[in-house]
Amino acid sequence: MTAPAEPERVPPPRTQPPTPHARLAGPVVIQPLKRRFCAECHTGPLSLLTMEDAAPHCLDCADLGHLVYLPRGDWALTRRAREGSSLSAVVVRFHRRRGRYERQGILVEEAALARAEERCLADADARARRRARDAARRAARDERFTAAFAREILRLFPGCPPDQAAAVAAHASLRGSGRVGRSAAGRALSEAAVTAAVRAGVRHTETPYDALLMSGVRRAEARRRIEGPVEAVLRTWRSPEA
Repeated sequence: MTAPAEPERVPPPRTQPPTPHARLAGPVVIQPLKRRFCAECHTGPLSLLTMEDAAPHCLDCADLGHLVYLPRGDWALTRRAREGSSLSAVVVRFHRRRGRYERQGILVEEAALARAEERCLADADARARRRARDAARRAARDERFTAAFAREILRLFPGCPPDQAAAVAAHASLRGSGRVGRSAAGRALSEAAVTAAVRAGVRHTETPYDALLMSGVRRAEARRRIEGPVEAVLRTWRSPEA
């Protein structure tokens, strides 16, 4: 004798929603874990169903067939679609390991979803324009700061070639780089920070420092070897007659 099919479990009462952060409002629709057929029209297997009198019903028989499914993930779209739909349903699925129903999305009227998508697209366009404006303002600020950094380099090292001062300033002040120009001292154009940036530039462009590192020399030893040439360049650049 074949054992009777295990009935689909129903979600807990609305006072105990399937997840701590979801409130069940309106009908509850289940994504079944097993093959289920409609008790009324016998269609199936069903991908979505409602439970009425402990029996599964398809969405058409439950008068929900005109609704469309919106998966979870976009909070703003979900909220707007639900608010604009005169009828909606929460879609849940049982999680065996956790032993509870968890929210998967909602069913809403197609027209309400279309209106919600239009509003979200308008918001996205507005956000994109705002991001573009903010990026332009940041770029202008960065350009002014880099120019000020280069001027401070030339003030402290008047013998430094202007193109090298500009290159050092651009490298040291790159946003998000974590380099000395983006530190608090660098943003304040302190003499120590500016000198450190120039010294680093000289180390990489005027000495064999990089080649030493590539040949396996440890960083501390490589710096010791090129310390004299670096200081010689800095002394030369400090002189306006260089």
